[in-house]
Amino acid sequence: CSFVHSPKGFPKLKNDTFLRAARGEETEHTPVWCMRQAGRYLPEFRETRAAQDFFATCRSPKLCCELTLQPLRRYPLDAAIIFSDILVVPQALGMEVVMVPGKGPTFTEPLKEVEDLLKLRQKVDVTAELGYVFQAITLTRHSLEGRVPLIGFSGAPWTLMSYMIEGGGSTTMAKAKSWLYCHPEASHRLLRLLADVIIDYLVGQVAAGAQALQLFESHAGHLGPEQFETFALPYIRDIAWAVKSKLKEEALPLVPMIIFAKDAHYALRDLAHAGYEVVGLDWTIRPQEARAQTGKDVTLQGNLDPCALYAPKEKIGEMVKKMLEGFGTQRYIANLGHGLYPDMIPEHVGAFVEAVHAHSRHINKH
Repeated sequence: CSFVHSPKGFPKLKNDTFLRAARGEETEHTPVWCMRQAGRYLPEFRETRAAQDFFATCRSPKLCCELTLQPLRRYPLDAAIIFSDILVVPQALGMEVVMVPGKGPTFTEPLKEVEDLLKLRQKVDVTAELGYVFQAITLTRHSLEGRVPLIGFSGAPWTLMSYMIEGGGSTTMAKAKSWLYCHPEASHRLLRLLADVIIDYLVGQVAAGAQALQLFESHAGHLGPEQFETFALPYIRDIAWAVKSKLKEEALPLVPMIIFAKDAHYALRDLAHAGYEVVGLDWTIRPQEARAQTGKDVTLQGNLDPCALYAPKEKIGEMVKKMLEGFGTQRYIANLGHGLYPDMIPEHVGAFVEAVHAHSRHINKH
């Protein structure tokens, strides 16, 4: 990846299938990409990452570019997603997060009391705090040479809040959820602060060259419908609205936005009307049911069970065919229902990508 200083003058896009599907336009084949396609299942990823601390890697535009491009050298994917992490946003607010081997991301001082909110930066200059992500996006967009579009992303407010209070992963999210029940006002203060940073961060990613944006509400499944409607949905809606209005104001491209709220089938109707062009789905819902709930005006993305990739290659092809028949080949972006796991066989990922292209082309012809 050689760095080109001028963020403008990007190479012409050669494959816009993903963007067309996101906007609801017709496509010859169904586009496909994978969450965590740049990940530890690739030996070249492990090699590149070996010498470096995880967050130091995130702060190196050159390494992020290399890691983003690795899966595209192997597979005919229809989109690239910038290599980064959702926890760079809490870092921008002044929290310390370290990656502990075998344990995952860990906050050295999670939020315990409502008073701890005062320790967070109340005004964040995203270019100063997260400029390294913008640089990585610009560098990668040039290095892609127009092969496929580049997706930028952020975690959503509730998901980030849950990490900041739990101090890392959790099976119950009991500490974070207790804030919603015991300190609703403080929870809204924190969620608002996060949403404001996320809005600027996403707009900055588009200015840097991102051609689509995905918002990850990975911990939606820990909330019931009422809590989701109170503490997650309003911010998800607001982010879409505010990002679009700022992009217009700054004369930046209006890029398609994807909302992925894992395990939130109870909210699919609301999410379909939240201002996003694409609604991402996990593997726990039937394609036909998702279509019925979301209507005709959004594109769906998903939702093969990641563990299906442990199956033999010919079986993967059969499952992909069934998934495409369920969703239909149009207004649809094929993906997994969550990210790739580190122990997956790279050839099986290739079989998934190729099956999507082959079967969708076949269905479109006939």
